[in-house]
Parts: sequence; C-alpha cells; structure tokens
Amino acid sequence: MAHRWMNDLTTADVTPKAAFLNRRQLIGGTAGLGAIAMTGAARAQAALEPNTLEEITSYNNFYEFGTGKTDPKDNAGAMVIEPWTVTVDGMVDNPGTFSLADLTDGLTIEDRIYRFRCVEAWSMVIPWQGFELADLLAKVGVQDGAQFVAFETVVQPENMPGVRRQVIGFPYVEGLRLDEAMHPLTIMATGLYGEPLPKQSGAPLRVVVPWKYGFKSIKSIVRISLVAEQPPTTWNKISAREYGFYSNVNPTVDHPRWSQATERRVGGGLFASREDTLMFNGYDEVASLYDGMDLSQDY
Repeated sequence: MAHRWMNDLTTADVTPKAAFLNRRQLIGGTAGLGAIAMTGAARAQAALEPNTLEEITSYNNFYEFGTGKTDPKDNAGAMVIEPWTVTVDGMVDNPGTFSLADLTDGLTIEDRIYRFRCVEAWSMVIPWQGFELADLLAKVGVQDGAQFVAFETVVQPENMPGVRRQVIGFPYVEGLRLDEAMHPLTIMATGLYGEPLPKQSGAPLRVVVPWKYGFKSIKSIVRISLVAEQPPTTWNKISAREYGFYSNVNPTVDHPRWSQATERRVGGGLFASREDTLMFNGYDEVASLYDGMDLSQDY
C-alpha cells in the first residue's frame, strides 16, 4: 500500500543505529528506517543527518521531571509505564479505557524521520516509529460535531519531582484541531531509533506534530478526548501572549523574548552557525489547513 506522504529523506540519510549507540557520527545508510515528507523549502536541507540517540534522549523538556534539559534523562527512570492504559472519551463511538496493546491493535507502525523544532529556537532531526493518529481516530469513531482532539499526560507525583514541586500546573494538557490531528503527518510515536520510546522521550505513547513547536507534541498520554470546543492547553494557559494555541513554526512571528527566524541545531557544536527556520518547519503541505487565517494573529 502506498504511503499517504511523500519521500525525500531516504534510508541513506540515517546513520546506522550501532554507530549511534557508540556515539559516533557516520555518513551512510542502514536498512529498516523509512523516510518522511519534505517539500518546498525543506528540500534544500533534506540531507540532514538525524541527531544521535544520546542527543535526542539527553536534551529535552519534560517538566514533570524538572526544568533542566538533562533532568528528564536523570529522573524519568522512576516513571511506571507498565501496565499502561489510555482513556478515550468525549464525542467518539467507542469510548473506554484501553490497554496500550488494545489501543494499538491493528494499527500500522511506520518509520518517520522528522524535523523537530522547539519554541526555544533549538532543533533536531529524529527517526520515530509510530502510527498515524488518523488511524486511531478512525478506530474509535469520531462523531459529528467533534472539532478538536484534547490530550492529557500522566501524573505520578511519587515518581515525578517536577509534579511534586508544581513547577507548572499538572496534568500537562494539549490539543489539536481535528483536521490537524487527521493530517497524515501527525503520528502517535511509540518508538525511537527502532526501540520503544525511552521514558524521558514520552514513553510509551506521545503525539508528534512536526510542523508545530515541540511543546505541542505531548508526551506519555493517558487521555484522548474528542470535543466540540477548543480545549485548554498548558502553555497557552500559562501565557497566551507567548504560546498560542496553534503554535505553528513560523520564522516571521517572534516569541516576545527572542527571534524565531533562526534555530540552533543540537549537536552542531558550541560555535556552529545558526540555520534559517523554515515556515511550518519545512512541511509546506500543511499550509492549506490554514487558508484564510492570519498566522501572525492565530499563532
């Protein structure tokens, strides 16, 4: 069956997994990882190598475990991910609380190499494994009138020092408009570099929306709700002026405290030059979702 997304990055762009586990950078290919759509301006950067496994899993934000970039790796080991259940509710035909195995049964796991752009102006290239969120929504049955998908992250105070300190309000919540959620680029990630997701990366299930800033890609999901009204989202509640609901990567709309015109590629070294940020992170095929919208206002 043909993929519903185009190929530009190929297996030749992926460094062998063994090399990454040895923390070495090699140019070359390996079988078994697929490729992801790159169109328009992104084609100019299509040969980017994925970041190393070490970089991806040791430099991230997961405030449940602390606000430092290495806190998730240092503290996430205590999180309990077995057994894991996800509640699906709201405007769906088949609501319920499902084991991870039941939720993903019958869904096709694919390899996707995606750019990742943080609102803090750093970026990576990440080889995910996962399934299209649209396939899960089709499985549970979206009812007429549903316009948004809301997500909620697990809360385990005994295992999450950031939750105990209430560094932000928990549980962490996020949301997408239904057509964004149904777009074939939007996936529910279950793996990274061919292995199950590490805990600090959002195990066992997270959203990945590659044309949006990274905080939209909510981690360690325990609830998915189909709703009629735009749901509250954590960073928008904290500061709507800084973090809009849509949070599309847009180099022309600066964060109030820094420019979004360029980004720092993690792993490029202390003196690496900054790269130009691409509109929609280079995923031009999503532009039609926002026809008629003023993206300087609906940011």
